[in-house]
Amino acid sequence: MNDPLPSRQPPNIQAELAKERNRAAAERTLMAWIRTCLSLIGFGFGIDSFVSAIRSLNVSQNINPVRFSRILGLAFISLGIYAMINAAREHHKELKHIQQDEHYLYIPRRSLGLTVAIALIAIGIFAFVGILVKAYFFI
Repeated sequence: MNDPLPSRQPPNIQAELAKERNRAAAERTLMAWIRTCLSLIGFGFGIDSFVSAIRSLNVSQNINPVRFSRILGLAFISLGIYAMINAAREHHKELKHIQQDEHYLYIPRRSLGLTVAIALIAIGIFAFVGILVKAYFFI
């Protein structure tokens, strides 16, 4: 008799474990990028806050480092956001690449690292706009 359903091959356990290792490596890489980008964004905030504190003390009337420090702070925040967007995009492409072979039983799941990366992108954009608004409306 003809069997209308094709027989399913047993899963290759080694290939399944290799996919899990690749996914774990992709997660670790994304988390490293998140730490790096968070440091960049925090450094940008630190520069802006430090110079704002110095300006509020009115130590010197001749020096106006506020504009340069805001630009430098915004540059660090922008670099952090840019790197985070690229890291999240590369992570997403890597997960798609791992899932491409249909003969494996790998079941994709939501990436915690990708969720954190997206949240950090939103926070970074909010911070960038906040500093930009503060720089143009309150100076």
